[in-house]
Amino acid sequence: MKIIAQQISVPVSYPVIFTRDVFDRDNDALPRVFRQSGQRMNRVLMAIDSSVVDTKPARLEKIEAFAGHHADLFQFVDSPLIVRGGEICKKDPAEVAAIHALVDRHRVCRHSFVLAVGGGAVLDAVGYAAATAHRGVRLIRLPTTTLAQNDAGVGVKNGVNGFGRKNYLGTFAPPYAVINDFDFLDTLSARDLRSGMSEAVKVALIKDPAFFDFLYRERQNLAAFAPAAMEHLIVRCAELHLEHMALHGDPFEYGSSRPLDFGHWAAHTIEELTGGEVRHGEAVAIGVALDSLYSFHAGFIDELELERILILLETLGFELYHWALGWMDVEKSLCAFQEHLGGRLSLPLLRGIGRMADVQDIDATLMKKCIGRLAARKKEAKTAHDFTRQPEIGARVTGSLLS
Repeated sequence: MKIIAQQISVPVSYPVIFTRDVFDRDNDALPRVFRQSGQRMNRVLMAIDSSVVDTKPARLEKIEAFAGHHADLFQFVDSPLIVRGGEICKKDPAEVAAIHALVDRHRVCRHSFVLAVGGGAVLDAVGYAAATAHRGVRLIRLPTTTLAQNDAGVGVKNGVNGFGRKNYLGTFAPPYAVINDFDFLDTLSARDLRSGMSEAVKVALIKDPAFFDFLYRERQNLAAFAPAAMEHLIVRCAELHLEHMALHGDPFEYGSSRPLDFGHWAAHTIEELTGGEVRHGEAVAIGVALDSLYSFHAGFIDELELERILILLETLGFELYHWALGWMDVEKSLCAFQEHLGGRLSLPLLRGIGRMADVQDIDATLMKKCIGRLAARKKEAKTAHDFTRQPEIGARVTGSLLS
């Protein structure tokens, strides 16, 4: 027997840039990335989220003017491909097939670029197409939503859905660069602005108690989408995700421990059961609330810590219970999550705010009890809301309580 032990180390480095008005002719963020390619002329295939175009059609003209101004540095191989925004582009293979066809038609090579502009789902689908064409065309991401800028767009994962499962098909392929333009947030709906906040709460809970304190202290400003608070949330959340991958984590997920998936086992099931009606960030908020409740009932965190978590999520505007939780088969969902991870089931749970531990033995009965508690909390909140809408009764009962 002869065995050759091969060991390969491939250094990975890419910039994550924060800026405003990336397509202004005087903004150097994107030209700077192209200049680092070492090529005199860079060929670029652009794919852009339909929602980005719909909310501000003039962006396409501005992008064309920007390209014309920098014609000595890069050129588009075709008109921008408009990709359907949201989960549809991950469910339907049409967009991935279209990108593959354009790569072939225009002879886009591994030294060319795919420029993806959009929310997390579009970045996932376009990134998957780029990673599987020629075994990898250089990808530049321009995330346009809170969730994409602080989480989905800054990591190394790409993927589309398959066989009824979220992210069943995917790759680990680091981007060439990520450029976060805060101006894209100005045209987002309140729902899209809010959705990405749950990932910030998640990473604060498992990584950084000071960041959690900031989120809790600024919760009213964040609920109002105050720019300064939002920008700090995005930058710090992205920073913590990147730091975890670089220093403490397992970026290509060879092991079973995945701290950044706190709250995600239930979130994935909710998304699948609702067909994407509940968005990823909204589902993560529910998952974080559920796993925080489990951490409390398992004796890992105290009641004050739990209430601060739930109050923060509710103040930010998240609903912490959805009918899909009542339909969820807990045991089956945990098994599906285990299959996705590989190896033994390992859930990240809280050992205090800012501290986590992997737990292998999950009590499904206790988890169901926690789901029931979230349902009861929602019912209690609705009852209180209906009660306050009756001022005469409210005043009469409140008066008696104070007397």
